[in-house]
Amino acid sequence: MAATPRSDTRGIVDASGLMSRVCFRRHLPAEPLRPYLEHYWLIDWDLPEPYATHVVPHPSVNVVFQRYGDREPLGEVAGIGLDLFSKKLEGRGRVCGVQFRPGGFRPFTPERPVADWTGLRLPLEDVFADAGAPGTLDKAPEAVLGPDDEHARVAALDAFLLRLGPDPDPQADLAMALVDRIRTDRTIRRVSAFARAEGLSVRALQRLFASYVGVGPKWIILRYRIHEALQRAESERAESEQAVDWAALAADLGYADQAHLVRDFTATVGVPPTAYARG
Repeated sequence: MAATPRSDTRGIVDASGLMSRVCFRRHLPAEPLRPYLEHYWLIDWDLPEPYATHVVPHPSVNVVFQRYGDREPLGEVAGIGLDLFSKKLEGRGRVCGVQFRPGGFRPFTPERPVADWTGLRLPLEDVFADAGAPGTLDKAPEAVLGPDDEHARVAALDAFLLRLGPDPDPQADLAMALVDRIRTDRTIRRVSAFARAEGLSVRALQRLFASYVGVGPKWIILRYRIHEALQRAESERAESEQAVDWAALAADLGYADQAHLVRDFTATVGVPPTAYARG
């Protein structure tokens, strides 16, 4: 497990624009939670004019606590987003989020397959109905968002999640390991070959991912390709970087040709990669 939280901006569209407008930090959770979580992410902003942020979601469930202006704080579970996520930030606000590892959310809600939450954003009580003492879920948003000290917010997130479990599950461990393999190994391009290499049938792999991850292995392979292409396009926007060789990147990511990469990137992000790189 990592000793520090991830520092990349994979998935964030116009990452430099967002980071120049908000205070964005990541923190590791308490030790017992680290097998299941990527990190906590904290954002604060005070903007003179609105800014629209866009994210190509990871194959991760998030628990999100948020406060916008003087509105009441709220908490929700965000299942894996299948489409580009967009949010307009304006005035003052604060968000404290929990990004679970792909496959790491099921131990906190063992009675339901993770695919049940995919594409949905639900109030905490709709997902954790039987968790904790009465009133725990109602009090959680203020407990997390109230402190100005970010370490106190992290401690509140730890306390909230430790009250929920998790229940150890070898199948969750397997799902997390398989997704990590897809994320780090660019040679994994076909679900059938991946399943065979792992000693599973394609159907068994798909069932595991539906129950514990929330999306299929083919979707994850494609999503990580887009994350890589987005990060390379983001780097090209910096004057010090050389232009991306999109044909070479397409081949490196396992596409048949550059046109297929352009098609998937445009469908996900909304503009072709070369246009995005030009800003």
